[in-house]
Amino acid sequence: MHQRQKSSTAERTSDPAADGGALSMSHNDSRSLLNFSQLMLSAGQIKPSPALKHSKITYFEVEILDVQSKKQICIVDKVPPASTVLDVKHKFHKACPQWYPSRVGLQLERNGPFLKDSINIQSLAVSSIITLYFTDLGQQVGWTTFFLTEYTGPLLIYLLFYIRLSTIYDQVESRKNFRHPVVHLACFCHCLHYIRHLLETLFVHKFSEGHTPLKNMIKGCAFYWGFTSWIAYYINHPRYTPPSFGHRQVSYAALAFLAGSWISFTVMTQTLPETDMERRYMILFFKSFSLVVGIFAFLMVIQMSLWAQKKHKLYLKRFYPEVRRKAAMIPIIF
Repeated sequence: MHQRQKSSTAERTSDPAADGGALSMSHNDSRSLLNFSQLMLSAGQIKPSPALKHSKITYFEVEILDVQSKKQICIVDKVPPASTVLDVKHKFHKACPQWYPSRVGLQLERNGPFLKDSINIQSLAVSSIITLYFTDLGQQVGWTTFFLTEYTGPLLIYLLFYIRLSTIYDQVESRKNFRHPVVHLACFCHCLHYIRHLLETLFVHKFSEGHTPLKNMIKGCAFYWGFTSWIAYYINHPRYTPPSFGHRQVSYAALAFLAGSWISFTVMTQTLPETDMERRYMILFFKSFSLVVGIFAFLMVIQMSLWAQKKHKLYLKRFYPEVRRKAAMIPIIF
């Protein structure tokens, strides 16, 4: 009996140990399960490697053909979807160094418009291969250089005639004849006009495209410089005579110069010289060029009107697309 009681007691004393071992095992299992669940959660947050992410990007191949012969010039490969036409031009320049980006004109169709540099290349894609046509735009100059050259010439040329160089006018006649005040006023107005244009070019105007063909600058300079020489020669000539209606005509025209510059300049100076009996040999010479300022003003009105209409349409399209109102070129008149 005593032994049985001891054995039963021993079994009872061994049961708590067994129960503790079972509890210890269940606790370890729960910790293992917890660690495993945390591992699975953290594994779900693992980001893919850069190489794997990079491999998912779709690249484009841009085939560039000559617009005339349709022959392939080169293929620009590995073009990212976010690239622009300007980026393609830079890559094209690396492959063909003789054509720098501003000289390259790219078209989606042979007879289509030139693509703007800001256009996204992905918007042109139908497949992974994009075909563009190349046109050599010729030697280019920046718009800022274009206008600075165009406006600086008239400013300097007029001053050369104003000081009456000996290579242009007879010095004896220049010293003999008195300069009418309108000659000085005309020089001031002319210089003020082009100085304003130069300052606007540097600090006001924002050009939509960066370059223009060199031939356009040559034509513009020939127009402005040529007419300036023509105008300045007669206004600063020693035999120039003031306008017919004198001070009143000059004053009113000078005030109107602030609104319609070249028309007022024509009235203010009245370029047709009035000759007396001693100057008859100059009549035919002066009459043949009597309307030089008027001709220049007329041509400028036409050109400025065309430019103004184009700029006005772009302005409305960008800021007020619902408005179709026309602009007044010359208030009340046109």
